[in-house]
Formats: sequence, structure tokens, C-alpha cells
Amino acid sequence: MDAYGPGDDAQPLHPMNESPSPSRLDVMQALEDGWQAFRRAPWAFVLFILLVAALCGLFNGIARTGMTEAGEVRGAVGGIAVLVGGIGSTVVSLWGMTGMVRGAWLALDGQRPAFAEFSRWDGRAAGRLFLRQLTLAVVLLLIIVLAVVVGLGLTRLNEALLWVPAAVALLLLAYLTVNQTFLPYVALLEGPGPMATIQRGREMVDPAWGQVLLLLLLEAVLVMAGMLLCFVGLLVAAPVVACTSTAAYRQLFGREDRTGLLG
Repeated sequence: MDAYGPGDDAQPLHPMNESPSPSRLDVMQALEDGWQAFRRAPWAFVLFILLVAALCGLFNGIARTGMTEAGEVRGAVGGIAVLVGGIGSTVVSLWGMTGMVRGAWLALDGQRPAFAEFSRWDGRAAGRLFLRQLTLAVVLLLIIVLAVVVGLGLTRLNEALLWVPAAVALLLLAYLTVNQTFLPYVALLEGPGPMATIQRGREMVDPAWGQVLLLLLLEAVLVMAGMLLCFVGLLVAAPVVACTSTAAYRQLFGREDRTGLLG
């Protein structure tokens, strides 16, 4: 029998016909569902997180070998090392996010996902995720650049005015950080275009912005608690946070897999 096969307790956490509220997030329910989902296949979650962390550490180490202590590239060979390390860590991160979303989704559906469900590579899903994350990064960068340009212009009038665009940019960055919390899920499970993905997050999260912020704060507490318990605690905290975020996404966005990620 598969060590991660369904057991007697493998029942969905909620009825599948339960309609999610588009304007409210039950944070405590998401935390409870996330913990229960992790408990369905703890070893699969932990082993996958451990593998992803090890591979990311390996590629980051390769990139560091191509850099001097001053942050300069060590010639052509160093440039190749930096390139290989950067590409490798990016691919591993995309693979890890995709696998964790798939595993958490199956666990929330009452299954006990096998390690193969986490580790299966999906190039199309990784590509969607990469493009959407890159688009969001460009939007955030544009906000910062615009704030710097406006701030430098205002300093010619009064140096104190520099803080006005800085404060506006900070508020915009905080706002986008929260309402794009579920961008990976939208990219992986719904698959709209890059800008449509950002718009989808704004439409669905804005009515529950404060609740999503509370969710992020509680997840940060879980991660910090895991760090205080050294590396072993983080191996548990990370998948629990992933399962909790997945449960929250299902509450706000629904439970339909429109891209075939789970197939």
C-alpha cells in the first residue's frame, strides 16, 4: 500500500458545493484547514521542502563562486557560474511553488498526496508563474522609479517634500503586496494573462484586504516561530503556511482548476 495513499480519515475538509464568499476571508478557518492538510501527508511536505531548499542552496552556492567578496564577477568563468546559479535557483523556485500548490490542494481535498505529486514538473505552469511574477516585479519597480524621479524633482523646491512620494510609494507597495498575495495561485490554476492576473488579485482581495493582511501577519509569525526552532521548525512551518495560503485562496477565489494543474 502507498505510504501516502488515502486512509479512513481522507474526507474533504468542506463540502465541494460550498460557495466561497467573494468579500470575506475566515482567517482562523484557513489556518485550521492548512494545519489539517499538512497533517495528511507531513513527510511528503517536509521531504519536498527539504529537497527544494537543498537545490536552491546548491545553485546559490554556484552563483556565489562566480562572485568576489566585493560583489564583482570573476571573469568569464565567474559569469557562467552566476548565470547557471541564477537560472537554476529560479527554475527550482518555480518547480517548488508549483509542486507545493499541487500537494496542498490535493491535501485540502482530503487526499494524501504522494511525493510524486509534489515533484512532477509542469513546464507550462512554471512558465505562467514566471511571467506573472516578472510582470508584478516590473510594476513594483516602476512605482519605485517613479517615486525616486518625482522625489528628486520635489527636492529642488524643498528637501522635506522628498518624503511625500516616498510615503505614497510605500503605501502602494504595501497595498500591492497584500492584494497580490495569491498571484501564484491565479497564475497556476486560472491562467489569465499577466496584467489580467494582477487585476484578478485586486478584484478578489480588495474587499477582504484587511483579512488577507491579518493572514500574512499570522503566517509571518508561524515562519518566525519555525526559525526560532532552528531549521527543523522551518521545515514544518513552511508547508503549513503554504497549505494555509491555499485554503485561503480557495475561500476567496473558488476551487476550480481551470488549467489542468492537478491533472
